[in-house]
Amino acid sequence: MEVEGCVALVTGANRGLGKAFAEALLEAGAGRVYAGSRDPAAITDPRLTPVSLDITSREQAMAAAAVCGDVNLLINNAGIMLRTPILADGSTEALRQEFEVNVFGTLAMIRAFAPVLARNGGGAMVNILSVASWVTSSLAATYGASKHAELAITEAARIELRAQGTLVVGVYAGFIDTEMSRGVPLDKVSPRQVAERTLQGLSNGVTRVLADGRAEDVWNLMRQDPDRLEAGQQQTWDNRAAIFGARAPSQGSGTDD
Repeated sequence: MEVEGCVALVTGANRGLGKAFAEALLEAGAGRVYAGSRDPAAITDPRLTPVSLDITSREQAMAAAAVCGDVNLLINNAGIMLRTPILADGSTEALRQEFEVNVFGTLAMIRAFAPVLARNGGGAMVNILSVASWVTSSLAATYGASKHAELAITEAARIELRAQGTLVVGVYAGFIDTEMSRGVPLDKVSPRQVAERTLQGLSNGVTRVLADGRAEDVWNLMRQDPDRLEAGQQQTWDNRAAIFGARAPSQGSGTDD
C-alpha cells in the first residue's frame, strides 16, 4: 500500500505509540490523519483531525466510520495491559477488561471499517499485536490471553477481507517505551521505530511486521527451539522478584488509548 497521500485513522492517538504513528504518517505524506481518542481535546497537533472514539463502544466505532468515510488505512493501536498473572487476585476481572479493549474493541473497529475500506479501494488495516500474541509471559498472562485472541481475529479478518483487496497486517514487538510499559525494568523499543517499520511494511505489502529485535528473536525461537523459549519464560517467572523488585508479580498497569 502507498502511504503517501493515504487517509488514515489511528486509534489511541493521543499518546504513546498511537501518537508516534500519527506523526510518522504525517511525515510520510499522508493526505489526512484522523486521530481517535476518548478525549479528542487531548489531540493538540493542528495537522491532525481529532475524532471522539472509545473502541469499546460499538456505537462510537460506527459513528467514527461514518465521520471518517474517506479512510483507506486503519491502524488499530488502542490497547490495555494490566500485567496480571493468571492465578493472581483479580485476574478474572483483568482478563475481562483486557478482552473488552484488545479483542472486542478491535473487532468493533474491524467490523465498522471493513465496508469503508472496501468502498475506498481496499486499503489496509493494521493491528498492533505484540509478541505476547505468540508466547505468554506469566507475569502478564491475562494480557497474553487477550493478544492471542486478537491475533486470531486478525488472521481471520485477513482471510475474509482479501477478496475486497484489503491488506491486513499484524505488528509484533516486545515492550514499547510508552505509558503501558511504565515501570517494566526491561529493554524497550521506541514507539517511533515501531511506527516506521510498520509503514515500511505497508509499503512492501507484508502481512507480518517484526518491529524490534525481541520480535525477531521470538519468531525465530518459536520455529527453531520452542522449548528454549518456554524455558526462558519459566526463568523470568522464577526470578521475578529479583527482576521486578517490589512490583512483582502483578502491580502496575497501562493503556495506550
